[in-house]
Amino acid sequence: MNTHDTMKRFFSLALLTLLVTMSLAAQPGRSRASSRHHRGGMGHRYERFETSSHHTPLRWRWHNDNNYYGFRLGLNGAHVRSDAVSLDGNQFKAGLNVGVVAGFGLSYTTPLYFETGLYYSQKGGESDNGSKGSKFTYDLNYLEVPLLLKYRHYVSRDVTIEPFAGAFVAAGVGGNIKNYGAREAFSSYDDGYFRRMDAGIKLGCGIGFNVGYLDLSYDIGLANVGQDTFDNSHTGCLTINIGVNF
Repeated sequence: MNTHDTMKRFFSLALLTLLVTMSLAAQPGRSRASSRHHRGGMGHRYERFETSSHHTPLRWRWHNDNNYYGFRLGLNGAHVRSDAVSLDGNQFKAGLNVGVVAGFGLSYTTPLYFETGLYYSQKGGESDNGSKGSKFTYDLNYLEVPLLLKYRHYVSRDVTIEPFAGAFVAAGVGGNIKNYGAREAFSSYDDGYFRRMDAGIKLGCGIGFNVGYLDLSYDIGLANVGQDTFDNSHTGCLTINIGVNF
């Protein structure tokens, strides 16, 4: 799939997700922060905010459904950092990022969450310094699991700013190296090229609006994904996601 086709597919799916988000946001009673039930005792439901007469949020309150689940759809700008001469001049490569997430509250007094999930993430890169200076591309498609700590700061009842940091682990499930000069293609994970396993650090920040969600993150690959030909190689990936939380 070339960059143009990837971009067209992403924007089509993004439009569909936005329409779903708008539809869900328009439904009454869907606000993540509008629970008004108040009962006594540990483990019962509480208001998330105590408010003044001007309805200004004052503080977070724990409640017994302090978890969320969501769907994410995004666009990757991926590359590989490498000491290999054939990967010099590496360029960003567009790819899809799609998955599901689950977040679990960690504190009675602080809006701190552990978030994990499962993504299908298209990474890799492009280079103009392959054999005889010809262009070649390499796809590294992963099943990826994030392991994140996320803090949710409430700007209002329905708008949150959500910085997060943590790690990711990934397993390669497909991808080809295409040498346009030699007009040949072969698996990215053939002997001598890339390893299937990857892991590293993930940093980013999200914005929640009712059930809608948007975030920007960067993956810093720490594992060496290169074999003999591409020894000492590490992935990098800038991702923008949109989605919904339930």
